[in-house]
Amino acid sequence: MEISKLIGLSRHRIGVDGAGVTTLVAFHNCPLNCKYCLNPQALSPDGVWKKFSPEGLFKEIKKDDLYFRATGGGVTFGGGEPLISCKMILLFKKHCMDNGKNWKINIETSLNVPEAFVDATERIIDHWIVDIKDMNSEIYKAYTECDNELVIKNLQHLIDNKAKITVRVPLIPEFNTESDLENSIQTLRMMGITDIEQFTYIIKRH
Repeated sequence: MEISKLIGLSRHRIGVDGAGVTTLVAFHNCPLNCKYCLNPQALSPDGVWKKFSPEGLFKEIKKDDLYFRATGGGVTFGGGEPLISCKMILLFKKHCMDNGKNWKINIETSLNVPEAFVDATERIIDHWIVDIKDMNSEIYKAYTECDNELVIKNLQHLIDNKAKITVRVPLIPEFNTESDLENSIQTLRMMGITDIEQFTYIIKRH
């Protein structure tokens, strides 16, 4: 039986991770090591909140079926990096369909995963919300300690296959500048991305 570790589950979300009312399912584990990680528990052995099977997760989420149907909302998978748990997501979607629930599936992802993970899930994902960090490979690596080659390949694949994509591009204090941000946005537009959200990380100093 497929069992996945979660760092949290947040219900009744509006306008932050997909259309309508959504339930955010946040997976444990991530390939990145971002300097200002918003969910450090995703990388901590002690960060696991609960474990679910696809069936168990369906039973937990179906409490909000009425909200999803009334608002056109659905389930958003985040993390950590949800695509690491692509098998769980596929089994969850199958369980939904087997039970007559065609909820929308959104995913918040870095896309820094093997291409096979994207290939496996793209047919069931309604909305890809991509946290791109920065399109400059040196800035990306300085911030995440990883290369962004897979990110760009996977993003181009989704563009070529006409997926619904929102790309989030942050201004990251001490790592990129307004000029870097604009360069990333220009590169994304040249690739064919039209839905781009930009914002500034708020860094809490202790």
